[in-house]
Amino acid sequence: MEMRDVQVQGDPLRFRTNLDRIGQIMAYEISKRLDYKDTTISTPLGECVCQEPADKIVLATILRAGLPFHHGFLSYFDRAENAFVSAYRKYKEKGDSFDVLIEYMASPSIEDKTLILVDPMLATGSSMELAYRALLHKGTPAKIHLASVIASKQSVEYVRQNFPEDTVLWCGAIDDEVNAHSYIVPGLGDAGDLAYGIKE
Repeated sequence: MEMRDVQVQGDPLRFRTNLDRIGQIMAYEISKRLDYKDTTISTPLGECVCQEPADKIVLATILRAGLPFHHGFLSYFDRAENAFVSAYRKYKEKGDSFDVLIEYMASPSIEDKTLILVDPMLATGSSMELAYRALLHKGTPAKIHLASVIASKQSVEYVRQNFPEDTVLWCGAIDDEVNAHSYIVPGLGDAGDLAYGIKE
């Protein structure tokens, strides 16, 4: 996968485009798990019964790395409502330990809807869980899909233990390790920095 290749990562536009494309592919796969209903539409020559999603979708993203990934999903779920949550690591004075903090959230009601929560990297699972807990202030979803480009084995187990039993997790790849800085190894680095530049 060229997203991991340091020779390719120097091009932020290409990196964002790849995140977008993977979002489209995952959206297509998730669409197979939705419920559908028959709808009669008028064509220029008559009427036709077609299927459209019965699920009311809320597409939620963790800022900032999730934005191009979100855009890929939105290309397929173009009628979805959208939610955004900021989650960031606040490192403690000594060592590699940190707390994950939520500073901002904008979301419609998720009550009885299909929540698709996306973040390119699922290292420990704690950011994903905190974003989900924050979104619960807007209601209880009927279905939950989590999507990441790369996850760690540790985070997959964390999701299994900390999300509702019927949560569906979608991953492009699952890597074995998380290092002392809680980055996935081999992973691909900091997705937000690669997409938008190094932050201070």
